[in-house]
Amino acid sequence: MWNQRHAQADTVGQVADVLVQNSHLVTPGAKVLDLACGRGVNALQMARMGLDVTAWDLSPVAIERLTDAATDQGLTITAEVRDVIAYPPEPASFDLILVSYFLDRDLAPAITAALKPAGLLFYQTYSQAAVSRDGPSSSQYRLGDNELLVLFSDLKVRVYREERLLGDTQQGWRDRAMLVAEKA
Repeated sequence: MWNQRHAQADTVGQVADVLVQNSHLVTPGAKVLDLACGRGVNALQMARMGLDVTAWDLSPVAIERLTDAATDQGLTITAEVRDVIAYPPEPASFDLILVSYFLDRDLAPAITAALKPAGLLFYQTYSQAAVSRDGPSSSQYRLGDNELLVLFSDLKVRVYREERLLGDTQQGWRDRAMLVAEKA
């Protein structure tokens, strides 16, 4: 399913809001991981920022598209096909881990452990409180209220946004939650 979806996509996608809005928090030259990177739009953006980028995804098609895009743009990215659930990152191996639109709750402790001291987690994905049909239909792949805060409670929260269904639902940042958190 994922190979077909990545093969049929017109572009590499759109850079995650959590990265766009918070890139000023990233230390220049940091060793970063785009976990479950898809076609790698975030990995490409982080490489343009001068970071040491590793990108993993289960889909060989996604990794091939990322590798081709990086080559075309003259960017260096270590991209590999990897089942991140079966083979999570090693402890204390990254200064920053970015996760965008991927959710496996059981992986949260491994993600936390994979951050170096003072490392940052940039995470954004869909929430169960939604005003559109964007994202997965199953609540299994959508966050409950404040769930990112619970999943990564060992980290220090630096940025959190989850507007849910408050106020005028036609405005704002809806259907998703975002977290930037720091390892002590």
